[in-house]
Amino acid sequence: MCSPVSPTKNFFAGGFGGVCLVFAGHPLDTIKVRLQTQPKPSPGQPPLYSGTFDCFRKTLLREGVRGLYKGMAAPIVGVTPMFAVCFFGFGLGIKLQQKHPGDVLAYPQLFAAGMLSGVFTTGIMAPGERIKCLLQIQAASGEVKYAGPMDCMKQLYKANGIRGIYKGTVLTLMRDVPASGMYFMTYEWLKNILTPEGRSPSELSVPSVLFAGGMAGIFNWAVAIPPDVLKSRFQTAPEGKYPHGFRDVLRELIREEGVASLYKGFTAVMLRAFPANAACFLGFEVALKFLNWAVPNL
Repeated sequence: MCSPVSPTKNFFAGGFGGVCLVFAGHPLDTIKVRLQTQPKPSPGQPPLYSGTFDCFRKTLLREGVRGLYKGMAAPIVGVTPMFAVCFFGFGLGIKLQQKHPGDVLAYPQLFAAGMLSGVFTTGIMAPGERIKCLLQIQAASGEVKYAGPMDCMKQLYKANGIRGIYKGTVLTLMRDVPASGMYFMTYEWLKNILTPEGRSPSELSVPSVLFAGGMAGIFNWAVAIPPDVLKSRFQTAPEGKYPHGFRDVLRELIREEGVASLYKGFTAVMLRAFPANAACFLGFEVALKFLNWAVPNL
């Protein structure tokens, strides 16, 4: 038996975890998107960025530290409710599969609960990601089309209605459903491994929570990178460039740049995944402990 799961407490604690994740991970997210969406160089010309560290250096030189945090308002506004909904979905997924409160679930059941959280978050994630990616590549190209997240949303809505804002939703689902399953299952698995015998996983030390959370982020992105590359390309492409959606993006990428292009931005993603998700799960666990103390019956 373990302590009963409260989806409501998960909601509030997950929101706090999401804020921690954005602050820790946004600089490398900016670099990831710029690497994934950089234009193909002309014959004989070097690429705009030769790799993660080159992109980091050029962004710092041209735009300073603020350049690394470009487009952060959209994820902060989107990520807080998104992670709240994500952890709520996971808590609900656990609760739906338990015969009695406090039952310990098998790992495939935890994977299924995580997948449910991925479905829950897509409605918030897809427009937030679309706006974030457009703002990040705009800063890199130097061509200012959008004044900020709200202006970007207004322009997208004016041009193509709600479909313009939700462009890339199917790819967001393809990325987040299996990746979220892997995310939560890995975290619970590592928590169980790292818990000393006779102790509860809720008593885990801060370094152990950071390690389990960071590794959960690595496993999550190992599954998520290929659909994420397709999503970044699709969401930032001019209207009508890919009439058949992600199949066109996939065909073009593999034809022009090979299968390895599906792992573009891999280094930036993995460098970001560990600290960002370590911060997220630590924030979640700290907030959950506070809520259990402050409102035990919630």
